[in-house]
Amino acid sequence: MKRLSGATLAELPETIARPGFVPAKHAVGIVHLGIGAFHRAHQAVYTDDVLACSGGDWRIVGVSLRSQAVADQLNPQDGLYTVNVKDETGSAYRVVGAVERVMYAPGDPEAVIRLMADPGTRIVSLTVTEKGYCHDPASGALNFSHPAIIADLENPGRPESALGYLVEALSRRRSAAEQPFTVLCCDNLPSNGPLVRGLVLELAARYDESLAAWIAEEVAFPATMIDRIVPATTDTDREAAATALGCDDHGLVVTEPFTQWVIEDRFCNTHPNWEDAGAQIVSDVEPFELAKLRLLNGSHSTIAYLGYLGGYEYVHQAMRDPAYRELISYLMRVEIAPTLTPPQGFDLERYRQDLLQRFSNPALNHRTYQIAMDGSQKLPQRLLGTVRDRLSAGKGFAGLALAVAAWIRYVRGVDEHGARIVVQDPLGEALAELTRELESAPDIVVRQVLGFAEVFDNDLVEHESFVTEVVEAMHCLLEFGARETVNRFVHELAADGSGRSARAPT
Repeated sequence: MKRLSGATLAELPETIARPGFVPAKHAVGIVHLGIGAFHRAHQAVYTDDVLACSGGDWRIVGVSLRSQAVADQLNPQDGLYTVNVKDETGSAYRVVGAVERVMYAPGDPEAVIRLMADPGTRIVSLTVTEKGYCHDPASGALNFSHPAIIADLENPGRPESALGYLVEALSRRRSAAEQPFTVLCCDNLPSNGPLVRGLVLELAARYDESLAAWIAEEVAFPATMIDRIVPATTDTDREAAATALGCDDHGLVVTEPFTQWVIEDRFCNTHPNWEDAGAQIVSDVEPFELAKLRLLNGSHSTIAYLGYLGGYEYVHQAMRDPAYRELISYLMRVEIAPTLTPPQGFDLERYRQDLLQRFSNPALNHRTYQIAMDGSQKLPQRLLGTVRDRLSAGKGFAGLALAVAAWIRYVRGVDEHGARIVVQDPLGEALAELTRELESAPDIVVRQVLGFAEVFDNDLVEHESFVTEVVEAMHCLLEFGARETVNRFVHELAADGSGRSARAPT
């Protein structure tokens, strides 16, 4: 079967939407670091809409920092790929032309740096996941002992980290007396723009204090909030797409109908009219961001750990379990929502109901294992900030404690049937060692993990009420398993409405 490309675009069935512009007529204006499925289903789609609506030189060069895979998928296809938007009513296919090509950074780092340093590049955006910023997720500080940061400092002309590429390219823009590019982080990090700004300044200062001062003065790091569920593409997805398209698409991504992008109005260069494509350009992103991180991502992580341990491969399967659905509904409504101050016009209750529906979408086979990855990097912003706010307010947090206990149980690396869990986490080895005696000494192990400063900082282990709640949840998980623990939690909710404990009723 032929492969999707510029040459086969005209042969696609009329039911397949295609770019509303001629890609070759638009130059590159954006370099995107970390061109995975999420970027292709989210920011690239917004940019594709802008190119169709108002034109401009805003095509994207994607950069893969770790793998040749996306370059192999998209470059033979002239950068074209298909987005399949799925829900229970069916699928809609759309070919996206916003990506001009993909570069594999380790193969030619100098070419990537030259492109980033080129004045035509006005935006450098990133989706490199939480662990890609080489920082301590608990404190937000740059981890100078990270191997990639050590390598960057030893050889700045051949960086390994995303931060190293940013600093070297900005240094060259400064040396050439050129206007800098805007750094646009699109990862799930609290205050992601200011956080990345701080990390870039920390690294730049190790090279040259004057460079750090120039970056601080001249470069914009807008905060953003991004929201769209993008599961891993499966062979079944690719086979269905080939039938619909009449050709193979190696770059296919699958997603849901819902999409949202909120961007702080803080740029040091021009930018696409993303608002014409539905993005919101606002003065303050934080209320949107906090609502999404805590309600969507916090709930998603809770489903992931309890769902995986309970034998549910996909999120929608767990959400079909009435007890799991009630737990997540309770968690969002009672423990998370009261910690939020929504922006004007933002309906938290409607957002919560939408999330329950989105999580239950049977067309999105979003694996609990996929969401469970890199939990040590995700918990601080997804769950622990909410815990701290509940502690400060003197309010209960039993659902959050159960979620934390489920994560600890998961990173032990052994499931409820004694089979090995391949835990994908940058701190996986340390966590495996910490939890090695979990089954025989849960009280001691839970306290040790809660004292693990890289994830929990140094404060939560000092709150005995939180430690006690997590320990009780862990006892229930170990004795009864995840499904029965969730059932017992929901039973207590029904009995007294408090949900004060995840332990078995006495």
